[in-house]
Amino acid sequence: MSVLTPTAPAPPLEPHDASESPASPFVMPPVPLRLSDMTRDELTQCMLAWGEKPYRAQQVWSWMYAKLAGTVEEMTDLSKPFRARLAEVIAPLRPTAISHRVSADGTEKWLLDCGDGVATETVFIPDEERGTVCVSSQAGCSLSCPFCRTGTLPLRRNLTTAEIVEQVLFVRATMAARGVRVTNVVLMGMGEPLYNLEAVTRAVRIIMDNTGLAIGCRKLTLSTSGVVNKMEEAGRNLNVNLAISLHSVRDPVRDQLVPINRKFNLAALRRAALAWPMRGRDRITWEYVLLAGVNDTLQDARELVSWLKGIPSKVNLLAFNPWPGAPYTPTPREQILRFQEVVANAGLVTIIRDSRGADVGAACGQLAGTAGEPELFHAPMQGRLDSLEKLPRI
Repeated sequence: MSVLTPTAPAPPLEPHDASESPASPFVMPPVPLRLSDMTRDELTQCMLAWGEKPYRAQQVWSWMYAKLAGTVEEMTDLSKPFRARLAEVIAPLRPTAISHRVSADGTEKWLLDCGDGVATETVFIPDEERGTVCVSSQAGCSLSCPFCRTGTLPLRRNLTTAEIVEQVLFVRATMAARGVRVTNVVLMGMGEPLYNLEAVTRAVRIIMDNTGLAIGCRKLTLSTSGVVNKMEEAGRNLNVNLAISLHSVRDPVRDQLVPINRKFNLAALRRAALAWPMRGRDRITWEYVLLAGVNDTLQDARELVSWLKGIPSKVNLLAFNPWPGAPYTPTPREQILRFQEVVANAGLVTIIRDSRGADVGAACGQLAGTAGEPELFHAPMQGRLDSLEKLPRI
């Protein structure tokens, strides 16, 4: 990783206590119960509705999220009758892996079965000081970004809160069995998180709960392509890091690379970024994939610096990770370094992100929701792009 940074990183904050979040009226969910679909407060209310004491909820919660039990039978401080009753009405606590691939650099990717003919991909990226889970929020994607392999796929459906949380549970339990820590979570997998904001919000609160997985707010990053009309709500309800897929500061270019720009243009995105709640030395991370001959000139770098003026920012420069049928080629490393120098010399923290897991289709922009590497299914993208042309700009 190549890093140019003018200032020291901000200190970490404490993990979130989900019990502090305002609770909605509890409605007993249908059987089979997805325990990971419930906040800690909801699980308590569920136990009370069963005639159990509140401490039962804390016992179950601790077994699921702190002790990483994979089955009810592992929850040995629960009475046998209660375990039997619970086992009869709950869904499995973990998803099933359809496939598992390991990169030469140690990155791992799983295709996880959602149980209804839908599958989604989850990635673990090991590093010397941290272990990051890259989580999907949708099966497929509706945004049609042509440099992203997921963007060539149709959107099958939103993932549920449980399906998002269980990706983190699955990877943490897998890594814990090897003595490897999971320290960070990034919502940068398949899909657009802000188009599934309700489930994502609930999942983030569960993941951050300091009596369970306890991923602190400084260790959790929400990514978006720039769904401006959802950013205000996300900023109000989630105290997490924000990353925005930018890729160009010219509307005609971004219209092609990030088609949602045809609805929410760069001016609207900039206003939303300025309104994002930040404190202290918080910064918005801007993701910028460099594509040869498209957005990688030094003039592009200078325009990026100008556009970011006044926004506390960090810039992640990413080399394009090719995939079968991709219409772009990577920018040469030498040009990426020149681009970085222009941005960093303007006083912006600028990082060249190493490509991790590219040999197993696990790198940024490569997730396709398939086992192995079969021929890529291309959705009817032009029709989807044409429909975006009709949307009014905001």
